[in-house]
Amino acid sequence: MTSGCRKGDDEIKLIKPTMDYAEEIMDFRQEMLDAGDSFAGCGSLERCSSASEWIKMLEAMGNEETCPPGKVSSSTYLAVRLSDNRVVGSIDLRHHIDHPILSVWGGHIGYSVRPSERRKGYAKEMLRQNLQNCRNRGITKVLITCVVITLPVQGRSLSNGGVFEKEICVDGKRMNRYWLQPAGG
Repeated sequence: MTSGCRKGDDEIKLIKPTMDYAEEIMDFRQEMLDAGDSFAGCGSLERCSSASEWIKMLEAMGNEETCPPGKVSSSTYLAVRLSDNRVVGSIDLRHHIDHPILSVWGGHIGYSVRPSERRKGYAKEMLRQNLQNCRNRGITKVLITCVVITLPVQGRSLSNGGVFEKEICVDGKRMNRYWLQPAGG
């Protein structure tokens, strides 16, 4: 678990999902569905009908031995605002990217902020905290990718120490690849 850094009413903390947040998890899911958003970094939450189903799936994904074939083990965190325990986003960390898709354009980290909480700096802070999780796991180089037109993701990657590697084309979409080094890594 990573401690929050932002001070005041906006301070967030990355935590492992538990049933204590079941209602908030499902509210977050519904807001994302209503907005028609993608669920990057949400560990397939869109396919789960309950928080308990999602948490059980995340537990399996977190261990190399129980991770489904064709997937890579990962850890998913909720970004919880401490002032009111509201789930403002979700972020995952793939334990490795030894996978044909992830090594090219998926990367180590994916994340989403709920639509009503965007443009408040949460994504940047979520990424900063998750880079500490990378360091704790011994990951010394972190790949993050984004569609070229996604300027906020590019800015967050660069502001967290990201170095642009190259632009690639995947299924007709132009994407940028950034490498980040977790502090101390």
